[in-house]
Amino acid sequence: MTTSPYPPITDEDWPSEIADMKPGFAGALNVYRTMAHHPALLRAWAPLRQHIVKESALGAVRSELVILRAAHRMGSAYEWTHHVIRARVLGISDDRIRGISGTPEGEDGLLAQAVDALIDDARLPPHLERAMSATLGKQAVFDLMATVGFYSVLGFILMTFDTPIDEVVAGEIASRPI
Repeated sequence: MTTSPYPPITDEDWPSEIADMKPGFAGALNVYRTMAHHPALLRAWAPLRQHIVKESALGAVRSELVILRAAHRMGSAYEWTHHVIRARVLGISDDRIRGISGTPEGEDGLLAQAVDALIDDARLPPHLERAMSATLGKQAVFDLMATVGFYSVLGFILMTFDTPIDEVVAGEIASRPI
């Protein structure tokens, strides 16, 4: 049970000004049910979420690896757990998932270095930006930065308000830990 001053909003208390969002992504996860305490922010968040989650030039697998690295670096158990499940659905092995929290090699290492640079230095150094652009393309570099920023903000919200991991996800990870 959470001790949050802003626990995930229940269906009964869902704000009327975002009633149209409840059947979609906003009502599906505790992170967005927590954000629903600020309806205008959640509504503004939706288009960026659509791009980051569904339309990123990184592609689904790279996006998940970036999110996992960011979650690991931030210490966001909620994001780490949720994205372990999503990574598995994409066919990413548990070894590769564990590896992204360490010192991976190859492209995974490049992604990890980029996430680390953004978190540690708030920028990609020129040599890393050039390597990322050559490997992934210019738009993917922008999307990588946007993804780290997006999930950092979510991590701030989740950890500040002690948002609980959704029960289905907690049950799935308990039955098959990483």
